[in-house]
Amino acid sequence: MKSSPVPSTPNNHRVWAEPWKVKVVEPIRMTTPAERTQALSNAGYNTFLLRSADVYIDLLTDSGTSAMSDWQWAGMMLGDEAYAGSRNFFHLQEAIRQYYGYQYIVPTHQGRGAEHILAKLLIRSGDTVPGNMYFTTTRLHQELAGASFADVIVRAAHDPDSELPFKGNVDLAALEALIARVGARHIPYISLAATVNMAGGQPVSMANARAVHELARQHGIRVMLDATRAVENAYFIQQREAGYENRSVAQILKEFCSYTDGCTMSGKKDALVNIGGWLALNDSELYDEASNLVVVYEGLHTYGGMSGRDMEAMARGIAESVQDEHIRARVGQVEYLGRKLLEAGVPLVRPIGGHAVYLDARAFYPHLDQEQFPAQALAAYLYEDSGVRAMERGIVSAGRDSRTHRNHHPSLELVRLTIPRRVYTQAHMDVTAESVVDVYGQRAAARGLRMVYEPRYLRFFQARFERL
Repeated sequence: MKSSPVPSTPNNHRVWAEPWKVKVVEPIRMTTPAERTQALSNAGYNTFLLRSADVYIDLLTDSGTSAMSDWQWAGMMLGDEAYAGSRNFFHLQEAIRQYYGYQYIVPTHQGRGAEHILAKLLIRSGDTVPGNMYFTTTRLHQELAGASFADVIVRAAHDPDSELPFKGNVDLAALEALIARVGARHIPYISLAATVNMAGGQPVSMANARAVHELARQHGIRVMLDATRAVENAYFIQQREAGYENRSVAQILKEFCSYTDGCTMSGKKDALVNIGGWLALNDSELYDEASNLVVVYEGLHTYGGMSGRDMEAMARGIAESVQDEHIRARVGQVEYLGRKLLEAGVPLVRPIGGHAVYLDARAFYPHLDQEQFPAQALAAYLYEDSGVRAMERGIVSAGRDSRTHRNHHPSLELVRLTIPRRVYTQAHMDVTAESVVDVYGQRAAARGLRMVYEPRYLRFFQARFERL
């Protein structure tokens, strides 16, 4: 496995810096401990319910929180806000075809809009959708359409200490056994995620994507990609997979997508914009039906819930996202933070992921039962310590079984420190690392939480808690 060209690599001791310079700044303020304690109580110990004005370093998500370039902002001034046939739609379509390789594009307001249309388009009641670990909104749309999700990720993905370089891979034997058990006609598609979020931002190898494609083709099953962070996945292939070390990220991305029949995409991540997404397909008949559905749920098929200026910014963001210098710095900053924490002995998911560092809350708080929400508690303690906002990825995010209504108990109980693209400096990463280390040092005194309000769907967004 080749080392990433980031700070402190064995063969490169030169100082590393971001490949951009600051043009506009947004002031942020460090609150007092008393203010943070009050804010946390008001938010019901849920970091999603904090006001952004009360947050010092916001690592809640990389979704829509990246900084756009001057070229993207210039594109915002060229928005063609025609209701139908906006020229910016055709710019976006051209960019997706060039860099992702899909033929037909249905724009949506964001990724979950694309997930909704895909589920309505392909799923029938009683179907099973296999995938390499669930994602919250993806699984919910599949369940609401009448399907059950089946996890077919490799076992190492559930082990935070495993150093397997491609922990996002599909377990081909498990997938084949599932097909034999439920029948190919009851599998509308295989849901393949690039850099698996819930596993710690872990990538899928090119060899595995190719093998999944071949197995699916043998059984007449489609492969649909969650391409939200596929550019980061392409970078990991470049760095870790033999035969790709001399290929550009753009070339790798297009080959990776070629092993799928379409994708859902949240442009708020890799594509460096604040809003927008798309559903991409290669089947003209499916495209016709999706174009009809998008009119019902999102907007006309040439805007799909986005303004012309947003589509233009996304088209330009796609071109920037595949630049090797950009993605090297983006993943490098995440690795910088992760290495500082590993050097301090903090338990986290390894290898370090592409968009976030994932703290292992089970290892932080072995004295807390999972029903006491240790990851939610850890995110709260981190905010209370320093004003750094992170998010839970454990039992709260996993939700309840749609049939039994019992809590899902995922093997991974994590807190995600998600790094927005082109927003924070290495000094912000140093402040974050210092706070995490301090919280880890106080781990023995940590108390769990009790859920006092639970919404029906996607409870991690709005649930409220009390300290035990």
